[in-house]
Amino acid sequence: MSMEVVNDAASFDVEFLQLPEVSSMALKSNLSFVETLFEQWLSLPETNRLVTSLLNDAKSGVPLNVPGNCSSPNAASNSLPSMFPAGTAPPLSPRSSSGSPRIVKQRVGPSNLGSPLKVVSEPVKEFIPQFYFQNGRPPPNELKEQCLLRIDHLFPDHLHGLQIQEFKSVTKEVCKLPSFLSTSLYRKIENGAGIVTRKAFIDYWINGNMMTKNIATQIYTILKQPQLNYLTQDDFKPVLRELLATHPGLEFLQSTPEFQERYAETVIYRIYYYINRSGNGRLTLRELKRGNIIDAMQHADEEEDINKVLRFFSYEHFYVIYCKFWELDTDHDFVIDKENLIRYGNHALTYRIVDRIFSQVPRKFTSKVEGKMGYEDFVYFILSEEDKSSEPSLEYWFKCVDLDGNGVLTRNELQFFYEEQLHRMECMAQEPVLFEDILCQIIDMIGSENESYITLLDLKGGKLSGSIFNILFNLNKFMAFESRDPFLIRQERENPTLTEWDRFAHREYIRLSMEEDVEDVSNGSAEVWDESLEAPF
Repeated sequence: MSMEVVNDAASFDVEFLQLPEVSSMALKSNLSFVETLFEQWLSLPETNRLVTSLLNDAKSGVPLNVPGNCSSPNAASNSLPSMFPAGTAPPLSPRSSSGSPRIVKQRVGPSNLGSPLKVVSEPVKEFIPQFYFQNGRPPPNELKEQCLLRIDHLFPDHLHGLQIQEFKSVTKEVCKLPSFLSTSLYRKIENGAGIVTRKAFIDYWINGNMMTKNIATQIYTILKQPQLNYLTQDDFKPVLRELLATHPGLEFLQSTPEFQERYAETVIYRIYYYINRSGNGRLTLRELKRGNIIDAMQHADEEEDINKVLRFFSYEHFYVIYCKFWELDTDHDFVIDKENLIRYGNHALTYRIVDRIFSQVPRKFTSKVEGKMGYEDFVYFILSEEDKSSEPSLEYWFKCVDLDGNGVLTRNELQFFYEEQLHRMECMAQEPVLFEDILCQIIDMIGSENESYITLLDLKGGKLSGSIFNILFNLNKFMAFESRDPFLIRQERENPTLTEWDRFAHREYIRLSMEEDVEDVSNGSAEVWDESLEAPF
């Protein structure tokens, strides 16, 4: 077939460039025409966009034989200006995926064969916003303006500022903190000046980025001493003093300063028992965040009946702890010895476990009298004894039973403590339960992976772990567990949110209050008993 060469290639249009019936032999014999035709093809807008796209892909490292952003292998070829009319393209020859040199297995990583058009360019610098602020994240402008409006309302006199008794509204409305933190916050800002001005408060709360911190960090920063990175027990004393002075549920204690002091100490001891998991008396910010003291503070600030704040602040709970200690401390020197503690719970504990407690294995005594337990030590003991389901209690008793301190409880250690229990059952003419049967029961209750020993992790993962320690060294609770008192079971089901300590403290408070009323009646100074005076549960 002959082909007429047209010199004016600029007059070609797109349809002509598709060359419907031009053979490859005719093209090879007219190379100048082919070059002209190729130049005309390059001048087309579609070709320009395609070449630009391929160059960009090459710069970004995409090989030319791999489609850039296409979802199918044919997408790239479909974007080219067609060399054939629609529907007239010849079919490709059939080939297998294994024998054709055209088929290349996709590489799992970046290709080592870079494109010859690949251009090495500087990496694109992306703007990363600041995400770490040493002194806290600055407050957004909108939040800052809202805070300033509230400050202007509460600081009418910008020059003279506020006295300590006027500062509570700032603590509540601006800082959103419990009101009994007002004195601690005031002292932190006034720094000896005796007054807090508007400027001083703004510098501390807004410019110091305190308002953007979470409430746990705010309280930690307010209470912490500047040179320390933890909270001590003394840091909580101003908080408890203000709570005792302002809370309506504690007004009756204002005439008895001694009991105010004992109440404050007991609350602090309970806080450190549950939250200071390291047991070193240094409460860290991490421990403060993980505990529930912040929720308890907010609850105490909103609830007028302090006895409904079961976590830490209940006066009834303090009353039970203090009275139980006073009952054991017969000479009232505020320390107790082994013989005093053995009488606890109507002689419920064995001598062997009391010896372990006084060996200070579970916790070193804070008492300054050698061989005697102080009030703080007793608080830790009674919380551990009456609620063996809590993690601090499990750790306390695990250390007692772990005689060699290797971190596991073996058969011999369990048998050592149970031997005294067995002897006591025989003395009380009760049917003894052999240790082999008890051991099988303990293993079933724990469900440990290795039946030859028990770890602390095994105990923390079981719901009946506390009963194991009762089996070993508390005869009264062991018998109660074996009898399965239906009244206690029903009580637990009715109030599933109450802990074992909550139930114990409620029962003991009623018993102690009734004993006190009976004593008053015997002295002729009591009024008629009113059931409404019982604790609200």
